[in-house]
Amino acid sequence: MNLYDGKKGDRIRIKEVAIDGVMRRRLLDLGFVPGAVVDVLKKSPLGDPIAFRVSHTTIALRKEESTKITGELIQDDNE
Repeated sequence: MNLYDGKKGDRIRIKEVAIDGVMRRRLLDLGFVPGAVVDVLKKSPLGDPIAFRVSHTTIALRKEESTKITGELIQDDNE
């Protein structure tokens, strides 16, 4: 799944960041690296942008970027 498809409250472990150039470097520097866990915090009313938390940093990404970051949904152990 990609980050854009996540719902509020989901936790996603990043597998791939398929973005190039300066934006890729910025996202990697912020902690969007393979293996990192991302929390989906909030979606705007129209679904773009979406707020995510990774490595104690909150960042809003547009659909253009969040669809290019893929990972796996982490299931809550309490369910």
